[in-house]
Amino acid sequence: MFVFSGPSGAGKGTVRKELFRRVEGLAFSISCTTRTPRQGEIDGVDYRFIEQEEFKRRIAAGDFLEWAEVHGNMYGTLCSDVERYLDEGKDVVLEIDVQGTLQVKDKCPDIITVFLTPPSTKELERRLRRRGSEDERTIKLRLNNALEEMALASRYDHIVVNDDLQRAVSELEQIVYDYREGRGKRRG
Repeated sequence: MFVFSGPSGAGKGTVRKELFRRVEGLAFSISCTTRTPRQGEIDGVDYRFIEQEEFKRRIAAGDFLEWAEVHGNMYGTLCSDVERYLDEGKDVVLEIDVQGTLQVKDKCPDIITVFLTPPSTKELERRLRRRGSEDERTIKLRLNNALEEMALASRYDHIVVNDDLQRAVSELEQIVYDYREGRGKRRG
């Protein structure tokens, strides 16, 4: 199981989609969220968009491998999705936040964690503004949270700087192949 994290605007989704075009045998565990879909996002493809009451019911039922509240919305990974993909013999990729990664690592210490980071906070801010989906208050909140998340990058097995999409994807591709072939090396 591979866990990709990084601050909002680091390019996790873009990098993951390109990685999936290049590497076979990967399965993406689609997270549930209570947030409103952004323009172009599709329910069941980008996220499972569910109501807050449904999310809370699933927490109480123990349905989530991990869950967290981020930027005022709830996000979580369903245990059933991960188990199904692993049973099919696929390598599972989770794209989750730092809080979620720490929860999964407690339950599944053998996961491989990758922190995707932008080349600078200035570039991160530019990417967030380019989205055009958040107001000024939300952008500032995301930037503050990004700094906190980036301070925890050293807790990850690998750090990949997303300064060039093709290079970042190639680095992730090599990480996946190295672990599949038993050559993967964790930090420190």
